[in-house]
Amino acid sequence: MINSNIRLCLSDNGVNVSRLMQHLRSLLFVCVMTLPLVGNAETRLLMAEEVGCPWCARWDAEISEAYPKTSEGQAAPLLRFDMHDNPPNGIVLNSPVRFSPTFILVNDGAEVDRIEGYPGEDFFWGLLGRMLDRAGVEYEETG
Repeated sequence: MINSNIRLCLSDNGVNVSRLMQHLRSLLFVCVMTLPLVGNAETRLLMAEEVGCPWCARWDAEISEAYPKTSEGQAAPLLRFDMHDNPPNGIVLNSPVRFSPTFILVNDGAEVDRIEGYPGEDFFWGLLGRMLDRAGVEYEETG
């Protein structure tokens, strides 16, 4: 009922309803197709790891609980994936992951920088800070 009233109103005013609907469908398609791009328009820290990795376990024990609470963790939220799988959808790496763990800073879906291996808590924060600085990511130093 409402749809037919709208059609009648638009038709009475010289509007080509079928052409208008085509344009609306096209606009909706463009909006839906760009949603994944908007989701990637952020800075993330990927952690490529593998089962049984002792350095990953050490990172978990020393850093993982605190990381999301830090300004670095808020500026670049962590996203973990198995190094033997493809990176998460929409992520483009500069080169394959060869070491576990590898920390990859990603901005807008593209790799910006990486740390290969885990150098221990004291060095991790400094290396991460340098990566964030080089990428122009704003944060307050934690480590």
